[in-house]
Parts: sequence; structure tokens; C-alpha cells
Amino acid sequence: MIGSEPGFPRCLAVALQLDVESLPHPDGDPKVFWRQWLAGRNLGLVPVEDPSSFSWPGYWLAAVEGADGGRDAVLMFGVPSGPVLDPGGLLPDGGSMVEAVVLAPFRLGLDASVPYGKPTRERGAVVALLLAPAAEAPLTRVAAAQAIAGSGLAGDRYAKGAGTFSGSGRGYELTLIEAEALDALAADGLEVSWEDARRNVVTRGVRLNALVGHRFRIGEVECVGRRLAEPCAHLQRLAPSGVLAGLVHRGGLRADILGDGTIRVEDPVATIRDD
Repeated sequence: MIGSEPGFPRCLAVALQLDVESLPHPDGDPKVFWRQWLAGRNLGLVPVEDPSSFSWPGYWLAAVEGADGGRDAVLMFGVPSGPVLDPGGLLPDGGSMVEAVVLAPFRLGLDASVPYGKPTRERGAVVALLLAPAAEAPLTRVAAAQAIAGSGLAGDRYAKGAGTFSGSGRGYELTLIEAEALDALAADGLEVSWEDARRNVVTRGVRLNALVGHRFRIGEVECVGRRLAEPCAHLQRLAPSGVLAGLVHRGGLRADILGDGTIRVEDPVATIRDD
């Protein structure tokens, strides 16, 4: 999986028109980190089936293996495509492309730097807290839950690392969804309960999409938004038919917990100034 090559950040910076020094330093597996970081910018890496014959009238990234077994990233461009940036100099020495990806937006027409808008000073509130002890187990409403930094909500499957989507990296500790999104489904004739949505925190009065990449507070607990919690086939299997289409781009937020504390129903939800 491309992303761990030493020249990958340089290639990515050029493709995104950013200063490489402005990119974050990966914590944990860089292949996972870069995919999750890009997801927070409405971007993903789409695999290319045959890098050697691929052409694209835009930037794409490839992993090159040299004759000595070394591996690095290159940035390609054009039809036919050629290298724009080859940090390791492996292609001229007979290196071959063994993997490639196209950088593509999940949702067209959004600014990658602030894809979901900037957070405002609006204050919302928690209207429900829900926990499930194991993957696919029914969610139960609780009045309060202990938030554990770097883990999740005590008693929930994701705090145990036992959720369907538990994994390494960021955004697996806490999920939120707007009550307004579920109200909109009901108005369209699709009744999806808070339990059916399978998110930990149901909010009202705050735009969760705009919290991607920003710190916010739920009561006394500081959190950070990582990426959208988009619906998927797994949710569709467990919830009423039509929920996948109905929650596209409004399925909620994946977040991490930065400090221990207790989250309670009726706690305020507010952004934290980033400067």
C-alpha cells in the first residue's frame, strides 16, 4: 500500500500545492495516517490497476522499486504520463512502478483546504448518548458516559477495540450524528431511530461536518474531528432500507477524545478556537 515511501510527502505536497513543511508528521503507520488525513480533506487514494500503462491528465502517485530493492514515490502527470517529481531518482536507474494511486475527491466541488466549511461559534447540545458492548450489538441509551482519551467511551465496543470498524490510526474513538439529519429522513418518510444510526452521540444545534480537522468540546471533554462518518453497506444491513442514500454526506462525524472526562445528555457542544 503506497504511502510509506520517503518521498511520498514531497510528492503529495506538490499535488496539493502545499509547502511540504506544512504537512503533518505521521504518527503510527504512515500508509494509514495519510489516507485518514486525506479523508479529512475530502480526498482519497484510488488504486490504479496497471501503473505501467496508466495515463491521466493530472497528478497521480506511484511507488517505484529500484534494481537494488529500494522503494520510493514518484509524482506523475499527463497523457502519456511522465514523472514530475522523482525524489529517489529510481526511474532513470531502471526502477519500475509497482503500485499507483489517483488522488480523487469523495465529493466534487469542495475546497480541499476547508471542504466542509469553517466551524462557527454556534453551540449545540447532546440529546442522546448510545453505547453498544460489541460489534453489531443493539445500542443502549445512557444518561452519561466516561470518555477515555485515546480509547473511546467506557463500555462501548470501540473503546474495547471490538467495533466493526476498529482499526489503527485516527477517528475510531467517538462517532456523532446530528438529530436534524435523522429528522430530515423522517420528513421524507424514512424513520431511522437514534439507535438505528449507530452513532455514540446525537447532537442538536451544531453542524458536525464543519468540525472535521478542528477541536471541540462536549461538556468537559475535549475532542477533535477527524473525518466524516459516511454511511456504508454495513449500516444499510443493520438499519432500515434507504438509510445509506439518505445519510450520504450527513452521516455524522468521526472524532477522537483528547482528554478524559464525563459526557452527559444535555451537555453543550462547542468549538474551541484553534489559534
